[in-house]
Amino acid sequence: MAKYLYLIRHAKSDWSYDLPDFERPLNKRGLRDAPIMAERLALQNLRPDWLISSPANRAISTAKIFAEELRYPSDEIQEESAIYEANVPSLLQVINSFRPEVDCVALFGHNPGISLLAEYLCENVTIDFPTCAIAFLSFETDNWEEISVGTGSLVWFNYPKLV
Repeated sequence: MAKYLYLIRHAKSDWSYDLPDFERPLNKRGLRDAPIMAERLALQNLRPDWLISSPANRAISTAKIFAEELRYPSDEIQEESAIYEANVPSLLQVINSFRPEVDCVALFGHNPGISLLAEYLCENVTIDFPTCAIAFLSFETDNWEEISVGTGSLVWFNYPKLV
């Protein structure tokens, strides 16, 4: 058995409003890119069993667009405040606490945390996530608690400008 994780950086946000960082909405490009990337994920062999997101407006908005494409109930997306502005140890703690019966999770978060987490989990991999990028990682374990440095393998990486 294995565990699988989609790491997804939120879509492009709008800086034109005088809003706190947490409340920034998606901009036109973000609203265009998120459905495209959600469709690319939907075409993969393995769909997530569970969606978990930072509660920041741009992240949860991205997660809801993905949920619609994946036919996942948007009211079942778990918002996790520990993902917002998280560093690698905080993100790892979130992952290590995933429910054991769930085998594939999509986590919606922010940079630099998402990029640093992918590099931490997959040795000898350097990934810089543009907005709305997706990294699909696999882990040869039955237990989310065992996921740590170098235990992941990068299976697939995609982003909006990749044709």
